[in-house]
Amino acid sequence: MSKASTRIATLEQAQELGLLPEEFDKIKEILGRTPNFTEMSIYSVMWSEHCSYKNSIKYLKTLPKEGDHMLVEAGEENAGLVDIGNGLACAFKIESHNHPSALEPYQGAATGVGGINRDIFTMGARPIAQLNSLRFGNIEEARTKWLVKGVSKGIGDYGNAFGIPIVGGEVFFDESYNTNPLVNAFSAGIMKVGGTISATSYGEGNPVFIVGSATGKDGIHGAAFASKDITEDSVNDLPAVQVGDPFQEKLLLEATLELAETDAIVGMQDMGAAGITCSTSEMSGKEGFGMDIWLEKVPTRQENMQPYEILLSESQERMLVVVHKGKEKVVQDIFDKWDLNCVQIGEVTKGGTLNYYENGELIATTPAEPLILGGGAPVYDREYKEPAYFEEYKKFDIDSVPEPKDLKEIAMKLVSMPNIASKRWIYEQYDSMVGTKNMSTISPSDAAIVNVKGTNTALAMTVDCNSRYVNANPVKGTEIAVSEAARNIVISGGVPSAITNCLNFGNPYNPESYWQFVGAIEGMSNACRKFKTPVTGGNVSFYNQTKIDGVETPVFPTPTIGMIGIVPDKDKVMTLDFKQEGDSIFLLGKSVNDINSSEYLANIVGIKESTSPYFELEEEFELQNSTKGLIENGLINAAHDCADGGLFVTLAEMGFVNNIGFDVTTDSEIRKDAFLFGETQSRIVVSVTEENKEAFIEFMAETETPYSLLGETTGKNVTVDGEDWGSLEGMKTTYNNSLGNHLN
Repeated sequence: MSKASTRIATLEQAQELGLLPEEFDKIKEILGRTPNFTEMSIYSVMWSEHCSYKNSIKYLKTLPKEGDHMLVEAGEENAGLVDIGNGLACAFKIESHNHPSALEPYQGAATGVGGINRDIFTMGARPIAQLNSLRFGNIEEARTKWLVKGVSKGIGDYGNAFGIPIVGGEVFFDESYNTNPLVNAFSAGIMKVGGTISATSYGEGNPVFIVGSATGKDGIHGAAFASKDITEDSVNDLPAVQVGDPFQEKLLLEATLELAETDAIVGMQDMGAAGITCSTSEMSGKEGFGMDIWLEKVPTRQENMQPYEILLSESQERMLVVVHKGKEKVVQDIFDKWDLNCVQIGEVTKGGTLNYYENGELIATTPAEPLILGGGAPVYDREYKEPAYFEEYKKFDIDSVPEPKDLKEIAMKLVSMPNIASKRWIYEQYDSMVGTKNMSTISPSDAAIVNVKGTNTALAMTVDCNSRYVNANPVKGTEIAVSEAARNIVISGGVPSAITNCLNFGNPYNPESYWQFVGAIEGMSNACRKFKTPVTGGNVSFYNQTKIDGVETPVFPTPTIGMIGIVPDKDKVMTLDFKQEGDSIFLLGKSVNDINSSEYLANIVGIKESTSPYFELEEEFELQNSTKGLIENGLINAAHDCADGGLFVTLAEMGFVNNIGFDVTTDSEIRKDAFLFGETQSRIVVSVTEENKEAFIEFMAETETPYSLLGETTGKNVTVDGEDWGSLEGMKTTYNNSLGNHLN
């Protein structure tokens, strides 16, 4: 052991590890003395933004957290847990792995997938599906192409080897993400109600085991690394990027679920950010017990690892398990069977103190409570102010943009845009059918649909956020993100249940970035209360910045929404594809003379400065209720929401699946570019058979949702206002191949 481990820490060292002078003083107050280097290292990771949420928790506490399906309170366990009927529960969560992916995209993304899956099976749930939300910079930049290829391969390789299907997601490109991509991973799993393994510890003398992989030097100070800006010097932080092994994780999954069937476990916690430090403190702090931990017992991959390295390592595929005394052999036999490490490294103590020893020498000691989320960590309410751009964006006037003469040319450009075109170049690297639970592969729907075996129900799940909208108006933009997630679930035949969130923002010390964060929380609260979708937990990722023209600029604020819904009757799943020629095409919701923040305005017209598109929460709520009724009564045979790219892209995507064209007429009271390419919210396109048309009209007449006849499905061509726009097949080829052409 190096004497540096127990040497008295200095303020300079504390600041190098990301602690503020006042935080260093608070640690001294808690301990009643100056901490040694190891103790200070413990506090530096546990009080990092990544672990303590010190700059966000005040506002996170304002989010709605109660709902009819909730089984655990937000933040109480590793993931959210909702009742899905039939005695089953769904555990789900989304988390970021942004900074690691910026430096080493393959391992950064792969270990993000591994970490989120461990959060699910640590609770006793078997993962059944994964989604991801990805943001990259300008696709023409060589570095962006390198990042896209590394991230997508990392996600695919880890997920495919682990054996859990990737059933959906989203990808968005903007130069604000040039330096700092966003990699948000979502996972969902199923378990029996009442079978939860808690992340807790109690019972003096109960043994503490570390199970899974050996501990190495990868990921040390990873939580602190995730709590600072990416700079040119960040390459020196590569040791903070973890290395994953999906095959080891698969063994750990099976061993963990087998252990969950026994009566041996007191509690279990995944070793994610801050490793042993985090798992020992969080498990202890909840119940007021402590632990004695013997670091020389921890299996390591390298010789002569220092105590702080063992404590802070974020090596993957590891768990901390507290076992009922006398049940040690049960645990040992299971992990021996799966050929995994299973070593007792400590025991539970009274009094709430964590003591870390090496060969009998006390290396570090601290109360657990100040280290846990919501415990004694500092809580800040940072200064925030409205950016000057906010009022400027509101001044955009559609009349300043001349109406285009060639709408067909714009349509072809839109379907080739990286944010609109098919992402199949990426998702074809993923296995979407492993486990055979995915119901959305052959007939796509707006939400991913995952079968719940042995029942007549299914799960609907989606990840959504248009970060351009949020940048333009954080409150409205985040209301739209939640609403689109709910809309995608409703028009797939589901009932929205609850959300998890991944809040990706710039530096919280920047008042304008923090204003965006505060506004996003307000918007999320508004929409979640309206749709009765409580927040089960999630992740905050600050310090996402990009240098543009030499100026440090925050990424677009990106509050990614992961939503779970329940499909009560899987025979009534609604897909988005046109089924046959001769069906009537209707638009639900109203069109507005609006092109704000659309892909058309931003990337074809080239105007980046406009407010968020037209949206009213009450209109959205009515639209979703009307659509539920249409599906329940079997009055429509396809439904797809108008989102990125507007109405024309929606129609094209509905036609692409079965190569069925369409003949539509625009609204004479709305500019044609706004009608076809604007992104006014709360609009859904549906198709209706001739035999259901009268019943459909009668049903809609009883609702408060406006609707209009657009036209009908036809042969292989696209016709708009009587003008032949050519073959749908040609558009489809462009749509399918454009992203690959950019990346190759």
